[in-house]
Amino acid sequence: MKGHWRIAVGAMIVMLAAGVLRWSTIAVESLWSPTRISAATAGQITGMVKFDGAAPRLKPIDMSGDPSCAQTRGGSQATAENVVVGANGGLANVVVYISQGLSGAGPVSSQPVRLGQKGCQYVPHVVAVNPGQPMTITNDDKTTHNIHTAPKPDGGNKGWNRSQLTGGPAIDVKWPAEEVAIPVKCNVHPWMRGYIVVVKGPYSVTNSAGSFSLDGVPLGTYTLTAWQETYGTQTQSITVTAGKPAMANFTFKAK
Repeated sequence: MKGHWRIAVGAMIVMLAAGVLRWSTIAVESLWSPTRISAATAGQITGMVKFDGAAPRLKPIDMSGDPSCAQTRGGSQATAENVVVGANGGLANVVVYISQGLSGAGPVSSQPVRLGQKGCQYVPHVVAVNPGQPMTITNDDKTTHNIHTAPKPDGGNKGWNRSQLTGGPAIDVKWPAEEVAIPVKCNVHPWMRGYIVVVKGPYSVTNSAGSFSLDGVPLGTYTLTAWQETYGTQTQSITVTAGKPAMANFTFKAK
């Protein structure tokens, strides 16, 4: 009888352990993959954003007002980043996203987006995020910064103004509403400017070559929008099908 009792108890422990392990696995999957989209029901949008014309000369930034800023750059000259054109004519810091056609809220990423302060500039200069997606703001400089966000009034996002010391804790924030775009500046260093773009569904920010890729896009026809801080927005219709990436290209002409 005792032997049978031990076997029954052992079986119950194994079942409970398996249940805990299964629950833990589900919790992790939910944390990292809040929306499951299979290859049969989702596709990809890829393309390039180009600049047509002579690339504007980027304005040099004088950081002499805070010697620690100049020291962190190792003698390199900092410049404004409002229009960054690569060697091949690619336009960087352009946010590409789906502005029409997504049903509901669209897939939301649970991966935190990082906005850093390094060399007394925002890195990256433009960052995109889903409504409700975690954002972490860090200070890698040997000086105090003051992050000041300025969303539009009554747009669903609240602005704030917070100081961040050298080596201080990260600032964690979420933006509840879509907004293109939220300006961010530093009240201590007036040349520090950047943008936070809050959009639903898949998004991408162009790299130095001007390329972008939106992954996990549900199959269908959409309005694709490219936003650039100086030149505004461009849109085009695009259809996403399974098995082959949809291609889209944008060109912004020099003023």
